[in-house]
Amino acid sequence: MALDKGKLKTDFKQLFTDMRTREENSDDEFANRFADMIDTYVKSATINYASGLVAPTNGGFVTGVFNGNIT
Repeated sequence: MALDKGKLKTDFKQLFTDMRTREENSDDEFANRFADMIDTYVKSATINYASGLVAPTNGGFVTGVFNGNIT
């Protein structure tokens, strides 16, 4: 799944609208909802690996340069 900037923007606007309707400040609610939005957004990223990394057959560190992108 690709990152959806439009949905993130809509979610932010909804959060701000919701917070403006509160009679009392709710910093914890805001912080939790904000963190959840960012967490969901980042976890929706897809890493597309093309080539470039080599793993030794006898074990050890992977070497090379990652060729790919994140969507």
